[in-house]
Amino acid sequence: MDNNELLDNLKLIVGDTQVRTGEPMNIHTTFRIGGCADYYVQPSSIEELQSLIQFLNKSDIEYCVIGNGSNLLVSDKGIRGVVIQLSDTFDEVEYIDDVTVKVMSGMMLSRLGNKLADKGLAGFEFATGIPGSVGGAVRMNAGAYGGEIKDIIVSADVLDRSGRLISLSRDELELGYRTSCIAAMDYIVVSAVFRLQKGDTDTIKALIKELAVKRRAKQPLEYPSAGSAFKRPQGFFAAKLIEDAGLKGVSVGGAMVSEKHSGFVVNTGNATAKDVCMLTDMVKDKVKQQSGVDLELEVIKLGDFS
Repeated sequence: MDNNELLDNLKLIVGDTQVRTGEPMNIHTTFRIGGCADYYVQPSSIEELQSLIQFLNKSDIEYCVIGNGSNLLVSDKGIRGVVIQLSDTFDEVEYIDDVTVKVMSGMMLSRLGNKLADKGLAGFEFATGIPGSVGGAVRMNAGAYGGEIKDIIVSADVLDRSGRLISLSRDELELGYRTSCIAAMDYIVVSAVFRLQKGDTDTIKALIKELAVKRRAKQPLEYPSAGSAFKRPQGFFAAKLIEDAGLKGVSVGGAMVSEKHSGFVVNTGNATAKDVCMLTDMVKDKVKQQSGVDLELEVIKLGDFS
């Protein structure tokens, strides 16, 4: 299939305005890093997404699915094939009963948290400041300030690689520390059901505000980043290990270990993916030498890093 035929087929599935070619990925990640995607597609419904997946599989065309791009490092060489982005168009919430909601995977956690607060629903405050979407949060079992997605999720609807819609219970999702079966099985989250508790709107909003103040005080939100660069090693804190290794403020090119929070690698303005990789490799090596602990990247790499 040549490029023109592929473009025509993509437009036929999702509409002309929902397909772009040569799309710069640095504007679609919170790191603000990355080359161009060959094709960038935004389906508007589960049915369009299913048709898209089935077509790409049948045509043996590479693809990946992203949400808000808040935990991603895209290669300087860009991404070959098709990038499917769900955050802007998969953005609906359905109130099932007084404490249960079904949310499309593209909804931003901040937007959902504020909607739930307006309804007097408590339990989502911990996630409201996380700069990601519902799909990514389920995939990674996102957590902060003592709360995790596994504490409030009831189930999730996912697509498998054939485009088949499957409903998974909380237990079937196998939610652990920054992990789930979603990544292992290469599923795509399309929606999630959360069960919350009745609360007071003013109290809920006050807690959201309090956590936002804490986040701003401790995290380098003034710079683009992908959040915590490394997973928390069992029995340790990555930031302390990095600081103890004397790496706070160390930089490679435009990438720097944050001076405010050593667990963050930030883009000081002109960082490349190569800069980030060189810096994170250096951090892993130095921490291993200093403490004997192997750090594991939490950031997900997309594209060619050879």
